[in-house]
Amino acid sequence: MATQPPSTATAAVDLYETASQPDAPAAGDAYTFLEFNTQGDDFDYPDFPELSQPPPRSTPLTSSIPGAGTSSSSWPAPPPPPSDAASPEPDLTSQDVHTPPASSSSPSPRSASKARPSAAADGLASGVVALNFEDPVGTGAVEDGYDYSKGDFVEHACRYCGIHNPACVARCNVPSCRKWFCNSRGNTSGSHIVNHLVRAKHKEVCLHKDSPLGETILECYNCGCRNVFLLGFISAKAENVVVLLCREPCLSVNALKDMNWDLSQWCPLIDDRCFLSWLVKASVPSEQEQLRARQISAQQINKVEELWKTNPDASLEDLEKPGVDDEPQPVVLKYEDAYQYQNVFAPLIKLEADYDKMMKESQSKDNVTVRWDIGLNKKRVAYFVFPKEDNELRLVPGDELRLRYPGDSSHPTWQSVGHVIKLTAQEEVALELRASQGVPTELNVGFSVDFVWKSTSFDRMQGAMKTFAVDETSVSGYIYHHLLGHEVEHQIIRNTLPRRFGAPGLPELNASQVLAVKSVLQKPVSLIQGPPGTGKTVTSAAIVYHMAKQGQGQVLVCAPSNVAVDQLAEKISSTGLKVVRLCAKSREAVSSPVEHLTLHYQTQFPEAPTLCGVMGKGLYEARLTPALRRGSVEPQTW
Repeated sequence: MATQPPSTATAAVDLYETASQPDAPAAGDAYTFLEFNTQGDDFDYPDFPELSQPPPRSTPLTSSIPGAGTSSSSWPAPPPPPSDAASPEPDLTSQDVHTPPASSSSPSPRSASKARPSAAADGLASGVVALNFEDPVGTGAVEDGYDYSKGDFVEHACRYCGIHNPACVARCNVPSCRKWFCNSRGNTSGSHIVNHLVRAKHKEVCLHKDSPLGETILECYNCGCRNVFLLGFISAKAENVVVLLCREPCLSVNALKDMNWDLSQWCPLIDDRCFLSWLVKASVPSEQEQLRARQISAQQINKVEELWKTNPDASLEDLEKPGVDDEPQPVVLKYEDAYQYQNVFAPLIKLEADYDKMMKESQSKDNVTVRWDIGLNKKRVAYFVFPKEDNELRLVPGDELRLRYPGDSSHPTWQSVGHVIKLTAQEEVALELRASQGVPTELNVGFSVDFVWKSTSFDRMQGAMKTFAVDETSVSGYIYHHLLGHEVEHQIIRNTLPRRFGAPGLPELNASQVLAVKSVLQKPVSLIQGPPGTGKTVTSAAIVYHMAKQGQGQVLVCAPSNVAVDQLAEKISSTGLKVVRLCAKSREAVSSPVEHLTLHYQTQFPEAPTLCGVMGKGLYEARLTPALRRGSVEPQTW
């Protein structure tokens, strides 16, 4: 075969050929990969038929190759058997594979050798491009309308797993939520819709418009209650229909018993943590859709539900973002010093404060109907209904609320803060407003009520921990080391014990109560435990009485609630000790059975505590007479 040497210019710029030359020491027995593909005409190529030939296909794929005219192929044609023993190189040139023209009329063997593998590679590449990896229409994501891998779900797809069959999903009908969930369990103990309702404390559900029952809000036929956890169904005796009724109070209404309904056959809509299958299908009709559904664990559900409280539009993919799943430093049993103690508990208190603020701010209620009144102190009082089942937080006298009106074409926006002074048995709240000017008393509907969050208690906790960390003398050494979990030798306080451990004005103590009083008087720190009705309040009052009689100064008594403080103050006062009940300024106008012991009352009527100590509660109503004349205190009934 004749060869033509390349020109000087070509040799000067042929970097590909230069790079393929072997190193000098190994030129006789080693070749690089590039050199293997660019040898001359006389090189004997090894033959690897099992690697160089494509596998046979029953149905060949077609792919057009540029420059090949009308011929098409997805794989290069198999080479013919070698015709010359001295040149076993397979001839890859065929009518189906286009070979680029040479630069001269007599192409060099080196150029042809480089062109043949290049053409084969082009043929392989074009065949791979022709492969279709997409699902056929009607069996995959194209028909579904969204891509599971990217989380692009249709609007009514389950926010947990992505199932979107209209017969299997239901919508949470709370205005601030409006998310869709399916009735399948997946990897959880209950269905996804029930899991969401329980964790989010939502109760209203709406079916899909394309479901067998259509777009239907589940509610009681008689009273309109939409709490699905109270709803059930009964069948009519004669007609082939079912009626939704709530368990309380409609199921026990006598008027409904006279109708053509069999109330004894009432069944709840939720059974075994799933909606009934005739209402919302619990199984996925398509096996392929079930396989495509996202597998979610109960732990992921908890995390995404917590994330939705701050970001309603968040998705499961947001859980993987840095910082979302950061856990606070765990609590330990022993701490090295007060700084470590503060570093552990300060973030926990911050999380508790943020959660408490979020919960209170989320309990707002709109479209409230208000009726107006004037209190004895000439302040405006707004009465409205705040149902208990609509809010997670429990209202108590003294709580601060904000009443506001959004405004309309004839009335400006208005808002005022007040505190709860009374809760009626009809779930009616009496809110005394601070400002009486500009109150829209001519309006009764369209108001909104918001909780007012105060950080006072959390700020005090943070301040106390800071003081505990920087000032070792803020508490005694015994308490300091006990709080840090250190081993401390038990101490005994040596003082004169009374011969009688009871206290005047209190019931006689039994043996266990006497032992508790004796133990507390001799130890720096004590814990008294017992079920309700065992006399813990009486025992505590007796302990305070004996501590005060030891003459070591004033005794500070604290309790976790205002009710507990009032009970302790009343019991301690009955022993004859002088008691001053401290309370928040917002609770000064709230009636209390120990109001005569409060600081604000004793400063206003300094002579009243002495009379009360002599004559007890008999003078309580008479003592309020001057206050009633001034219009500053509500009358009390005894």
